[in-house]
Amino acid sequence: MGVSLRLIERRDADAVRAIYNREVLDSTVTFDMVERSTEEQQAWIDQHRGAHAAIVAVDDRDGSVLGFASLSPYRPRPAYSTTVEDSVYVHRDHRGRGLGQLLLAELVALGRDHGFHAIVARIVGGHEASIALHASCGFEPVGVEREVGRKFSHWLDVVVMQRMLSEVNHGS
Repeated sequence: MGVSLRLIERRDADAVRAIYNREVLDSTVTFDMVERSTEEQQAWIDQHRGAHAAIVAVDDRDGSVLGFASLSPYRPRPAYSTTVEDSVYVHRDHRGRGLGQLLLAELVALGRDHGFHAIVARIVGGHEASIALHASCGFEPVGVEREVGRKFSHWLDVVVMQRMLSEVNHGS
């Protein structure tokens, strides 16, 4: 199967929403607990333009969206502006084919191209596939936030991984 990556467009809202909402309802990979509406998904797409980009992986045969990924601001305060947080979601029927790695590698390149200094991944504890994916793309574990989330009546840890994109003098 041929796959292409491209920047997300508003026309992708329903396909992206379907992938995301399934994770909202059935898993702990997102801490959201309420499904997104089409309007909310379109607003999310509008927020992921420019440097805080979102991309989709599409099937070259029929153009269907197989997965998506995004860069988001890490924190709202100005000193954090050179750090972003990544998100990667692959449709359940298309996992295990390297799409996550393809999407994350492209996010790393976009982050570097847009001049960001670091990417942080916040991964629910126990999600070994995502931890391995991030490690394969050069992310290193930097900590664990213990029991910071609660979903499906379970306390959830968050594994924090980070990848540096640029080399600068850390004393500056």
